[in-house]
Amino acid sequence: MQIQITDAGGGSSAATLELTDGTFDRAFNESLVHQVVVAYLSRGRAGTKAQKARSDVRGGGAKPWRQKGTGRARAGTSRSPIWRGGGVTFAARPRSFQVKVNRKMYRAAMRSILSELLRQSRLTVVESLEIAEPKTRVLNGRLKELGLESALLVPEEDSPNLSLAARNLPGFGVCEVQNLDPVSLVQADNVVMSVAAVKRLEESLT
Repeated sequence: MQIQITDAGGGSSAATLELTDGTFDRAFNESLVHQVVVAYLSRGRAGTKAQKARSDVRGGGAKPWRQKGTGRARAGTSRSPIWRGGGVTFAARPRSFQVKVNRKMYRAAMRSILSELLRQSRLTVVESLEIAEPKTRVLNGRLKELGLESALLVPEEDSPNLSLAARNLPGFGVCEVQNLDPVSLVQADNVVMSVAAVKRLEESLT
């Protein structure tokens, strides 16, 4: 399949880019995409929350008072969860939230998302995303020509000028193609990729 390359003026140029059907012409698999997105978000959780149970709280070794004859409820330790200063009943422990997703599933989900973006006309391919200087005004002018109010910009490699120019534009973000993830693609209203980034992405997903 082919896609028209958008020129600097925002219109479609005469040039076209040949896309592989295996990457950009897949049926949308909602359940797979959901599974991969949840797994990706889970891997970002620190899982370092920790609380002290009754065995971790300092003190409480001696019985506060004798078992019978005081008129008070029996108590074996002053660090019981029902006491002020006691331990937590079901104390949180450090844990891993990682969910295993194999490489084949991850790549299939990425292909599914990219195909859906293309079907919905939310994927724009330009010749290059490079700008000569890190000026927000320059980048904003190019984006207005494309008619986009928010988008994820995907260059082939890390571009300091592009990153500096885009950081003051609300609704726009920059992610080089090797760091592209399913969550960023799903959350983006539009995706703008350079020709070189598309080719590199195709290589990594085949």
